[in-house]
Amino acid sequence: MVSLNRSTTENEMVDAVQLQALLDERREGFSLARPFYIDPAFHDLDIDAVFSNEWLYACNVAEIRAPGDYLTMEIGETSIVVMRAQDGEVKAFFNTCRHRGSRICSESQGHVHRLVCPYHQWVYDLDGALLHARQMPAGFDREAYGLAPVNVEVICGMVYVCIADTPPDITRFRRSVAPYIAPHAPERTKVAHVETLIEDANWKLVIENNRECYHCSGNHPELLATLVEFALPDDPAGSAYFRGLMESQARHWDAQDLVHLPADGGNEFRCIRLPFHRGAVSFTPDGSPACLKLLGNLTDPDLGSVRMFRVPNNWNHFLADHIIHFRILPLSANRTALRTTWLVHEDAVEGVDYNIEKLTSVWRATNAQDARLAANNHLGVASKAYVPGPYAPSEFMLRNFTNWYAGKLAAYLEKTELGRRTFTLHAHG
Repeated sequence: MVSLNRSTTENEMVDAVQLQALLDERREGFSLARPFYIDPAFHDLDIDAVFSNEWLYACNVAEIRAPGDYLTMEIGETSIVVMRAQDGEVKAFFNTCRHRGSRICSESQGHVHRLVCPYHQWVYDLDGALLHARQMPAGFDREAYGLAPVNVEVICGMVYVCIADTPPDITRFRRSVAPYIAPHAPERTKVAHVETLIEDANWKLVIENNRECYHCSGNHPELLATLVEFALPDDPAGSAYFRGLMESQARHWDAQDLVHLPADGGNEFRCIRLPFHRGAVSFTPDGSPACLKLLGNLTDPDLGSVRMFRVPNNWNHFLADHIIHFRILPLSANRTALRTTWLVHEDAVEGVDYNIEKLTSVWRATNAQDARLAANNHLGVASKAYVPGPYAPSEFMLRNFTNWYAGKLAAYLEKTELGRRTFTLHAHG
């Protein structure tokens, strides 16, 4: 919840009337007003209203394969631990000792037999139960001091977490995307490579950059060697070449009972299968396979890419030969962490079936290019000359995203009754 009584300077204050006015003044089909992108106060609001009240992509189950494997994830000032429990289930806990609040896991990823707080050595089992609390008096009730759990959902091998007491319903998303993703068997993969890139831009600018390919032709030569930039099978801007490619590939996929038409995700998510350029089957410099061992039980390398996005922090590509997960988390008003994970078949052998350079080179280049674009965008938005500009027709996914975001803030105002009160947001760092 947003604190109403934090010490802050005048320029770090936002009141509900001002926020409601910004939402009311917002023009659909235009970028957001300047404060939404650059004001440190809105970073705190986004953590409370969006990231603390929504399902967030955390990792693939392949990243926590064995009992005791874990990774940590920072949601504003709140750290959580996602891990594989002794019974094989995926669990998540707040990374906060029940004694005096110390963080337990300080590394971003690792393996433990037990969770041991480094401060006073309280010991927790992999299911969060408190096993040992030294020097506590006789009669101390260990069962009352287990780690606080975090909501977890696993969808086709993808782990989602939500730190809200009552998370939103994720059923429609699960039901809609599973038919597209399941053939690629994300749960039967292994991690080939992981990179985290810190972008000097607000998280919404990072998302918006990803949600359009209007910028691709002028900035992503490596990506466009294989990727077709049109986002819909019936895109009115699509060329005759694209229409022919789409028709032939649709017949090819239909013959294999592969779902490909756009899912009805509204403003919340997007899922669609789209082709590569003719002769290309993967995100590699020459379009050849990045991994010779195909995913799951697939036998055809020419399946295009299932592009799946879900607000607020994840987009993905599911190919015949590998999977790429992208996860963003806001660090401040002007810094965002982008974590990219490349996965291949669980039995693929590095140096035999794939090599890291070929597997990752296209998206490593693309991520670096996007980071520069987003940082430059942030600098421009920070100018007093900035006013919201209109989206091009091809930027329809930005319209969806900003509508969703504005809706989250409006719902938060209503839920917390802040519309009748003034609140103060503290700027961190």
